[in-house]
This record gives sequence, C-alpha cells and structure tokens, in this order.
Amino acid sequence: LDWWHADRYCEQHFGQLLSESQDIEQVTFSAVLQSHHIKGSVWLRERDGVLHKSKQRRNHIVPVLVFGGKTDTKYAKVLSDFPALPAVTACAHLQWDTSTQEIATIFSYAVPAFINEFQLRGFVDEEGFVRFALIVHEHHSPYLPVFRADGQWHHFCVTWQQENGTWAVYADGKRRASASGLCAVKSSAPQAIYGQGTFIIGQDQDSLGGTFKEKESFSGNITDLHIWQKVLSAEQIEKVRSCWVVEQDLVFEWSSNALEVESSIQEVTAQFLCPGPVEECPVFEVVSGGFSYTSCLESLPFICGYRKEAYQQLRKAQLESSHSLVDGVNMLAERIMQIPDNIFTSDLQDMNLSVALGALDVLATVLREGETPALESSDLLVVLQILKQASYVEAQEGEELEMLEQLAHYYMEVAELILEEQTIKTWSSVSQVIGGPMAVVELCDRMMSHLAPLLTSERTKITIQHRNVGLQRVMMKNMWFGYSSLQHSLSGAGSSAVSPDMDASDSGQKYLTTTVGTAVISSSLLSGYQEISTSVHYHLKHRVNFHMFSLFFLLHVSPDAGGMWSTAGCSVVTSLPDSTACFCNHTTNFAVLLQVYEMQRTAKEEVTLQTLTFIGCGVSFCALIVTFILFLAVGVPKNERTTVHKNLIFALAAAEALLMFSELAKTNQVMCFMVTAFLHLFFMAAFSWMLVEGLLLWSKVVAVNMSEDRRMKFYYATGWGLPVFIVGVTLATSFNKYVADNHCWLNIQTNVIWAFVGPVLFILAVNTFVLCRVVMVTVSSARRRSKMLTPNSSLENQIGVQIWATAKPVLVLLPVLGLTWVCGILVHLSIFWAYVFIVLNSFQ
Repeated sequence: LDWWHADRYCEQHFGQLLSESQDIEQVTFSAVLQSHHIKGSVWLRERDGVLHKSKQRRNHIVPVLVFGGKTDTKYAKVLSDFPALPAVTACAHLQWDTSTQEIATIFSYAVPAFINEFQLRGFVDEEGFVRFALIVHEHHSPYLPVFRADGQWHHFCVTWQQENGTWAVYADGKRRASASGLCAVKSSAPQAIYGQGTFIIGQDQDSLGGTFKEKESFSGNITDLHIWQKVLSAEQIEKVRSCWVVEQDLVFEWSSNALEVESSIQEVTAQFLCPGPVEECPVFEVVSGGFSYTSCLESLPFICGYRKEAYQQLRKAQLESSHSLVDGVNMLAERIMQIPDNIFTSDLQDMNLSVALGALDVLATVLREGETPALESSDLLVVLQILKQASYVEAQEGEELEMLEQLAHYYMEVAELILEEQTIKTWSSVSQVIGGPMAVVELCDRMMSHLAPLLTSERTKITIQHRNVGLQRVMMKNMWFGYSSLQHSLSGAGSSAVSPDMDASDSGQKYLTTTVGTAVISSSLLSGYQEISTSVHYHLKHRVNFHMFSLFFLLHVSPDAGGMWSTAGCSVVTSLPDSTACFCNHTTNFAVLLQVYEMQRTAKEEVTLQTLTFIGCGVSFCALIVTFILFLAVGVPKNERTTVHKNLIFALAAAEALLMFSELAKTNQVMCFMVTAFLHLFFMAAFSWMLVEGLLLWSKVVAVNMSEDRRMKFYYATGWGLPVFIVGVTLATSFNKYVADNHCWLNIQTNVIWAFVGPVLFILAVNTFVLCRVVMVTVSSARRRSKMLTPNSSLENQIGVQIWATAKPVLVLLPVLGLTWVCGILVHLSIFWAYVFIVLNSFQ
C-alpha cells in the first residue's frame, strides 16, 4: 500500500506502522525480512510523528463566483492596489461553461497606458478542449489547449516574467504551454507590468474599469484566485493546487471581502477535495539495513507493530470470542458489508458514504436491540474498528448531504451504546489495546471534520445527539458525553480520587473517582471550517452542585492511548456552586521572538518555556531597574559610555516588562496590536543600542575623526531613530498582517517577522566583527604587558594570561553586544535550543 493507507491499515488493526527505533538490531531485522522474501523497502513511521496527515486529500471550503451565462453586466473587481510586476503568477480553480464556443475573458487587468495590460482569454475548440491565450502589454500569445471541456473543476496557473517575456500555462499541476518573446513595447527593452491598474474578473475592459461586451464575457464558475509578484516554481504550483497558499510575494489572496461583486452574480460556497502535496515518507532498506525516504504514494510492503501487552489482549479477545455480534451484524447486513472474524488478518476496505451508512445502521440496530447478552472484548474491538473505518469517509461531490447527516446520527448512537455502564468491564479488558473510552471522543471529533458541507449561510448550526452523547458545530465545535455514559467509563478506569463525599454512611470521607463536572468534553474553535489556535473564554454549567471546583481541566486525547487531564494554559476566572468560568490561551515565551517558522510544541514544553521566560525576565527586569537607579543616584560620571548604557537598560527593561505581561492583552485585539507594536519598538531599540555599544567599542579601538557631541547625535539617531523608522515602515506596509494569530508578536505567516529578525541578524553580524577585533587588540596588549612586567615568565603563565585576556572581554561583552541572541536562529531545530536561548537572553 501507499504510506497513508499502510498507516491507516495498522491503525484500524489496533497497531502502528513499525517505527525507526534505535533499539532495532538492523542486521537481525534485515535478515528476518529477507527470510520472508522481502528484499526492497518497507514503510516506517517516524519516531517523532512528523507525518500527522491522515488523508491524501484535504477539504477546502471556498467562496465561488457563479457567472451564469454571457452578459455585459456581470463582473467582479479586485479591491487591491497592484505594484509594478516584473514577474507574475495567477492561479485559480475554474469550471468552464461548455454550452458556448465563443471567446471568454477569465480576467483582464488594465492601466491607462495599456487597456490590455495583462489578460487571460479562452474558448472551447471543436475537439472539446479549452484553449487559453495570455495577453501582456497588448501582445497576444497563441491559443493553446490546456484542459478538456468536461464541465468539471480544473486548476490553472499562468506565469510571465519581464526577462525575455517568458510565459507558461499550467493546468491541473502540469505545464501545458510555454514560450518566450511575449514582451513589451520594445522587445529590446522589456518592461514590467504597470502597477496601480484595475483588475476585473469575468469581463474584457475596453476602457479603464468598464465598457464590457457580452460576447467576450466569461460564463462558468471561478474561485480561489491568487496573484503573486513572482514566477512560482513547479513545486509551488503543485502546492497551490493542493489548496495551500504560498505566502511569499503574494499580492492578492482570494477572499469575499477583497472583491467588489456585481449584484446579479451569485456567490456560493463549494468544497474541494484537494490532492495532497507530494511528500516523502521514511523507509527501511532491507538489503543495506539503512534508512531513507521515498514518495509516500509508492506502493510498498509494511509491518504493523504491537506492544507485547496489547498483542496479548488482542489474541485473548480473539480466542475467547463467540462471534455473536459479528454473526448478528453479518446476518442483517447481507450485501452491504461483511465483518471479518479475525481482527489481525481481516482485509479492511475503504468505505464509501453509502456503505458506511448501511454498516452503522445495522450495527446500531444490533447493539440497540441487545440480542447479545453483553459486549465481549472482541465485539468492542470490532465496533471500534468499524467506527475508525467510517471516520475516514469523505463525501464526494453529488452525494446527498442528508446521507452524511444521517451517518453522523448513527455514529453518535453507536458511540453512546458502547459507553453504557454495563460495558465498563469490557473496556478494562482491552485497556492495553485502546487506552480507554476517550478514544471514542477522538473518533467522534474526527467524524466532525466531515460535516463542514452541512453548514451554509442559511444553516449556521448543527446539533447531532443520541441520548447522552452529542456533537455540535457552529463556529465553535463542542462535544458532550453525558454523566450516564462517559462518567461510568471514567469511573471504571481506576482514576485517582479527587473529591471527598461528606455524606458517606460511616461519617468518614468517602473518596470518589474522577468526576466530570460538565458535559462538554471536547471543544475546538473554527475559522473557515479549519481549526485555529486562539484564546477562549469558557462558561460551564455544572450538572451537579459542586462546592469544590478549583481547577479547570483540559483533555488531551489519543485514539490508542486514551486521554489525560491537564491544566496547561487554562485558569479559573470565577468558580460558583452552579458554574465555572475559565480562560484558556496559548503561552508567549522568549523563544518566539526570533522564531521564523511555525513550531509545534507540547503543552508541557510551552508551559516550561513560559515559566523560564517569566522568571528570567522578572530577575532581569529587577536587575536592570536597580542598575538604572544606581546610574542616576550614585553620581556616575556622565560620559558616552554611561549614556549608552542607560538607554540600553531602559529599552531592554521596557521590552521585557511588556513581554511578561503580553498575555493579558491577548483577549483584546486592539491592545494586542499595541503591545506587539511597542514590543517591536523596544526590542528593536534594545538591539540598536547594542549596535551603538559595538560602535562605541570600535571608536576606542580605531581612531574616529568625529567629536563626542557629533557622535552622541549619531548614536541617538541610531538607537531610537532607526527603530522608529523600521516599526513605522512595517506598520505602513503590513498593517492588516502585523500581529500573529496566537500571541502578541509579529506574524510569522506573512513574513512580517523579518522586520525584526533581519535587522537583528545584521546587528549581530556587526557586533561579532567588533568583538573579534576587540579580543585581538586585548590579547595583543596583554601579551606585550606580560612580556614587559614578567619577561622571564614560563610558557604556561603566558598562555594562561592570553586565555584570560580572551575570555574576559568575551564574557563581559557577549550580553552587552547581544551576541547570545545568535543561538535564536537555532530555536526551530530543537526544543533544547529554545531552552538555551531563553536562559541566556531572558537573564541578559
């Protein structure tokens, strides 16, 4: 199988793809595989679980513009200011109206100098192909076939660059046409596409922004149009086709808010099942005994691995099974599907929507009617196996949404029936195979991701419930498991005692097991049908009257390991007898300041980083304030050095104070924006004054023909003027993309972070050079002094003097010049570097 299906096969058989483990004896392992006549490569699962992807395709929900028929009125105008484009790429999904063979204009971009400055046109030829032609500077490419006119959705990209007028047309990920010479006014001096023009979708502009003709208008559907100020590579075009946005040099991103749409154009929401990007997965080379990577879409052998305890429980459940549930389901199911008896060797096929609906209907009927006395261990595993299969079902285009909703109802019913009180012992008997009933929570949560097509502008809320188990999806996705279902399962799992019952009959304290105080057990925030990370306020009603409810617990779920409770990132706002209000957020820490890639860390790691940051910044802030007061109070002579020190201290203290309390601003968008701007300003100022410290040192090493007064003016311009300029320009150019989504700091996704990281790297490079020069002078001076004072000293003494002469300025100047921040560029490599970075710099 391919990697994804191999991984799914093992999961559905309650195992995992064999991982690249350090304790595998590679030679022995290779010999075992060769004894089974396997001599090529076998799939592996990476130990750190980098590959989280569960499907080859992903859902992509987008607004679609419907151009119903050719007309001279229907158009959409892009509300973006376009810069001059020396190179350009435009990509979109398109559904062509095959009822007409007339030329149609997909988009047209006009400027005063050229009405046909940048345009894409097409028509359907006699052989049934859609042919495209690109126009640049009123120069026309030939019409060339790009995809078949079959009425289906197709993805296209067109590219052009100023150099040689090179252009290309891609359709469905493949290059269909390309050439050069589509230049400009003068072929000897190609020009960029002019900026500040008018971009119209669906019409040909015969005047700037108007004068449309019916016969040249577009008829069909268009969505997901994006425009870049560069030529995308083939790999990037494949990524865009897979519904991932390439952020670099993006000048227009598809959004209803970024368009002025003529009133007669219909706007609808469509769901794409996008092809997955080409990824590489780990393999074990049987003959050589080494590890490598290959395309995840290759069909290779694989091995499912089991822990010893899980394997024994699976075997025991298999041997002791009476197959009563399987027989009952198979008798009712007839031709819908047959459930195999053997959990290990059964060949599970991917379900489509109708098969999954029939299977869960039959399964719910058998469980509901209770013809079997009680669920056996093997029965429970079979039910979970079917739920896992059904959780991968995708709704194909054209299938009735009612079937999808009905499937969700059956899913909830089956989930509720296997969580009844009488199944507690059965769950315990397979505790090593399935970590506990929380696995059902994860499966229901996975099922939720398929219900996105049910939400429309008319229907903004879905609630699916069977007795005590249900799920709800609006903008926030909630899942609840009532007291009579999940509570019994939890209580039977041997959880530790947490609350005393004072009404015990023996007048003593009777300790209960973990008690679920509210029915909501899983909650996710959604935006555009995708989960997002942000801070959330919860207000939870208690099912019973709690007098001791001091902590709010988050549940971390794994389908195989069960679940665990954690308070990471959450705090109680108010606690009343009948309800509890809590606040949960993402932590900000020092490591994010120079982090240029999105990092996935565990809750424990985030809390540790946050704690280290708070302690370090707290100690550092106190030390900086004390130092600043000493500079003012004890009569330190006023000179360049003390002035520079005071400015550096002030900037760094202000930045660290803001960072410590930036958490409080997360709940308010305006406050978070202001905190980010001031953090940017003060940290930038701190680095600018570190640069001044370096320049001041340099002035002591190399003669500088500048008076002290002029030098101080230059230092102030560098220390405060440069940060104000950088922050001002960044705000002016990236106002709407300035702040990150999940903490009050610069946005990584839109590359605004480089407005801080770029200058910092430059300053660190300058100061590194200054430090090297200072160390060289110091060592040379120490060597001369040593020879003058102790001319007959031993070689060991001279070496010791030189080592100390080197170490002393390095130790003193590293923090003053900010060079400890160099390790910040390593933060994305490992959590270890994040810890090192925070310890070195929060205590700066």
